Amino acid sequence: MNALEWYGAGLMKTPGGIGWLSVQHVPVRRLVAQVVRKLMALSAWEPFANVPGPLGVSPHEGLVDVRANSSREYRAYTVTWSGIGFLLGTPAPYNPFRSAQLRSLPPVRMAATARSPQPSELRRSDVVALTWSSRHAATLWPVLEDLARGGRASLVVDLATDPAERCPAPRTEGVRLCSPPAGLFALSGTVERLRPPDDDHVVRVKEHIVQLARLVRLVSVALETGGGCTQPSWRSMVRAETWLDGVLDSTRPHTLLVSNDTSPLGAVAVHTARRHGINTVNVQHGAWTAESVAWPALHSRDIVVMGERDVPLAKAWARHPHAEVHVLGQPRFDALAGLDREAQRRYLEHLLAPGTRKRPTHIAVWACQPFGPERLAAQADLLLDGLWKAEGDWGLVIAPHPAQSIDVFATLLQRDGKPLVAVADPRVGARGCLAGADAVVSAYSTCGIEAALLDVPVLEIGSPGEHTLGLAEHGLARRCTSSADVVEALSEVSDPHHPPTQTAKDGVCRWRGDSAAQVAQLVLRRVGHAMRHTPVHNEAHATDSGVPQGEGAPAR
Repeated sequence: MNALEWYGAGLMKTPGGIGWLSVQHVPVRRLVAQVVRKLMALSAWEPFANVPGPLGVSPHEGLVDVRANSSREYRAYTVTWSGIGFLLGTPAPYNPFRSAQLRSLPPVRMAATARSPQPSELRRSDVVALTWSSRHAATLWPVLEDLARGGRASLVVDLATDPAERCPAPRTEGVRLCSPPAGLFALSGTVERLRPPDDDHVVRVKEHIVQLARLVRLVSVALETGGGCTQPSWRSMVRAETWLDGVLDSTRPHTLLVSNDTSPLGAVAVHTARRHGINTVNVQHGAWTAESVAWPALHSRDIVVMGERDVPLAKAWARHPHAEVHVLGQPRFDALAGLDREAQRRYLEHLLAPGTRKRPTHIAVWACQPFGPERLAAQADLLLDGLWKAEGDWGLVIAPHPAQSIDVFATLLQRDGKPLVAVADPRVGARGCLAGADAVVSAYSTCGIEAALLDVPVLEIGSPGEHTLGLAEHGLARRCTSSADVVEALSEVSDPHHPPTQTAKDGVCRWRGDSAAQVAQLVLRRVGHAMRHTPVHNEAHATDSGVPQGEGAPAR
């Protein structure tokens, strides 16, 4: 990626001046990671290790393809073996850049639930918020409602292309909702500036020599095909920047509020807001670990994180010259205290034993992530084998991720014998049933944090080398790498449960029920300070952000 940055970052910019690689870094890095994995596999392949040499290509095979995954919308781009041969210098005159599967994908359409006005029609707003996933909406909505109660108007720009990820209609006066033009994410087309001719510039990956011009040409495929709001084409990003320019010109907010400023839409939005002199606030919507982030870069001025363990990462990833980090918790967790445990338990029991069927004594909820089929199958085998061997009568309710297709779980429902298995309604999700569980199982879901905050026992599952949220390191979960570990962890559920300490919880998430109010106050303090002194983008070399209890920390 460093070599790609050096070689190609200056090839193309948006009209607002942001480079193509900065905008599209996340999808490009994921594709490059696939290249590196295949190069490592090639190095480890014994026939090649014994007789290294040129790698051939299969005539007419596409150079870039998509891998299987369980997400409804996300496209997992990969490079075929013919593409690897092309990168290593093999001629491929008869190979199209895109595979037949990739060429046949239908364009992404936006099923808007809100009107798509012209930017000039929009009224003044104190805050403009961006969302393109249900997690973003659930994180930002409580903050906007708190601001509305104080008389501050907000505009929510809903950029989601998956209907299930759309933002709910506003219930609070002072919060308005709009969508961009309907065809924004259906744009595609060749990006000529990212088709440089072959030259002598290369990068070495172990014993392999990768031609950088050819790498740029391959990664450009991900920029030429519209892949929805998470993987928009280059043409979509240019159009989105122009549209957001108009929105900010008309609404003239003092703050742009986001839950992701790293993916293409967030990066462009924050860059655009800074050109307008607008302060930017990024509220962490999901857990971070150093290994999990595709591109460790945060671009907003104010970075709101959930817990103390996120502060070092946020400081290391911050790119704004005056960035500050604030430990204020998670606004969507404010509602956890109001969850009805008994009602959720009844829901779980009905799923597993409708009617008069015998209900299991114990129920586990598996909070899933949209991993690839093989990884999900391995986690399912580990968990189900452990539940089958565990003492007592266990049932399992699978809670799909909001972006996950439930079709991937069909084979699990066909298992004979115990444990009983059912899939929760995606509209309910893990949040809607975890409080009624005897245990919550997760590899990487933020719902594991929610369960720990509610003192529900948590099992972190996955192979020994598999990354998890690391809740076990804070005493908030049991790490389970085998079915025997699952059996042992479940055997302790019936024992008197000693909930984790408040200090342990605060390390992962500060939970006081007032996170939305704290973020709203941060927004208002920042604009108030700017009005009294200097514009936000020039102020605050000070070390105190004004957040109570010392929870603000300068990133630099």
